Amino acid sequence: MSLRKIDPKQRGFLIVNSHPAGSAATITRMWEQIPPRPDGTSPVVLLLGHSAGYGLATLLTGLRQHNIQGIGVAYEAPETERRTASAGWYRTAAAARHAQEAGNDFVFVNTDAFSDKGKAEVLDLMEKRFGKVDYLIYSLAAPRRTDPVTGAVHHSVIKPLGQPYEAPALDFSDNTPKVTSLRLEAATNEDRQATEQVMGGADWQLWVEALAGRDLLADGFTTAALTYVGSELTAPIYRQGTIGAAKEHLERTGRHLNTGVLADKGRAFTVVAGAAVTQASSAIPSIALYTTFLRTVLGEGFRTTAQQAQDLWDQLTGATPLVTDDEDRIRLDGWELDPHVQDQVSELWSQPHDALARSADGADWFIDQIRELYGWSVEGIDYDQPADTTVPWPQR
Repeated sequence: MSLRKIDPKQRGFLIVNSHPAGSAATITRMWEQIPPRPDGTSPVVLLLGHSAGYGLATLLTGLRQHNIQGIGVAYEAPETERRTASAGWYRTAAAARHAQEAGNDFVFVNTDAFSDKGKAEVLDLMEKRFGKVDYLIYSLAAPRRTDPVTGAVHHSVIKPLGQPYEAPALDFSDNTPKVTSLRLEAATNEDRQATEQVMGGADWQLWVEALAGRDLLADGFTTAALTYVGSELTAPIYRQGTIGAAKEHLERTGRHLNTGVLADKGRAFTVVAGAAVTQASSAIPSIALYTTFLRTVLGEGFRTTAQQAQDLWDQLTGATPLVTDDEDRIRLDGWELDPHVQDQVSELWSQPHDALARSADGADWFIDQIRELYGWSVEGIDYDQPADTTVPWPQR
């Protein structure tokens, strides 16, 4: 046990230490908000990127409502003398406790999912313990990836394509939200290619091919990779930028899987989720301000990641019909892109300084959501007391 008095070390939207009790409490709260609805099945699931965002919500919903078994994979930092463990480390420990108490046979592996070594470790365990996989959920997000074939290290960048990007953005550097002006220069072709290698479909395809090579695809195998489209307001920096190029690569990969390795063996989907406050999305310029305004318009109608994960599992399992677009992508974002909602967000976006003054609740909500990602500002946690920061990774 290592008791420490810790405080959040925050600069803008970046917090470099995590609170173990606060992180665990966010898992318990999400768990309790998911209505238990065991459907009698126990599919085998490989969930890549289980410790945050949509991957975490998909994990908890699958455990709570579909009695999933299998393996979750993440790459989280342990505690050091200078820092706490990552929030994802603490969340994984809490999720494992809930899974065990619910009787789910689910194993958590901390490894680099991009590497050949990581893939071999996970597939060896899958083969020995669970057998064939019913669902592969791909929800990895990382700033860099090492190509397992060439050894090249690719770094993703957040830049527009074709021309510079200028837009309002939410600044929280002095702990008071305000609107600033943002300008980003256009990406190079090398920037685009590197971002595609990190956030596109190359690694997703390698995982599916590795499962097929081990004969670990169950009858009716389904794989789904999470993506985002978003509003026309943020399109220049997201869907029409380097990240959007990577997401288009991901979607092309899904189509290639369906006509290639999965032909007559399974199906692959990309899943367009709605907006969310995640560690990944908070790093994208202008997304914070857009999400603040979206929350201002929707209030409690802003759908959580857990609510969206329930929709996803219901569609994947056939409990409800698939909602797909003309590109065969599963859509979970209708609530966000409703024209009436977008009209109201656009009105706020057109006068952002005045709108932020009218959106104080939305800005406060956004900042609290950011802090909760690291276990801070969580109701019921006494942050004045020393915390036990030494939390072991779940035993297999």
